[in-house]
Amino acid sequence: MASRSVRPAAQPQRQRNALAPGILGAAALIAGIPLIGGEFAMAVSFVVAILALIIAWFAVQARQWWWALPMVAVAVLWNPVVPVALDDAVWVAAHVVGAATFIAAGALVWVPRAVVAR
Repeated sequence: MASRSVRPAAQPQRQRNALAPGILGAAALIAGIPLIGGEFAMAVSFVVAILALIIAWFAVQARQWWWALPMVAVAVLWNPVVPVALDDAVWVAAHVVGAATFIAAGALVWVPRAVVAR
């Protein structure tokens, strides 16, 4: 029986540390749309603000500070300490725009992967 040599899979050149928090933040914002104005809206604010600051930190570490600016803006808008009072229709639009911002930042913030010699 002939043996085939198995080549190791090529390692990705980029590491996207902000992808998981970006997906979680977008999911929290979309899932939080029906909760706007309700008693659990504060919980959504905590989750969104914390994840936005995590992504902002990853953006600063990746030296892609331009992604830190919209994520800090998201954290300020959804901060649970000093809530921002907006109409429900504006909050719905903000949730959708915020979710898109989370997805974009999560997908586009990356650092080069360190090459490990074997």
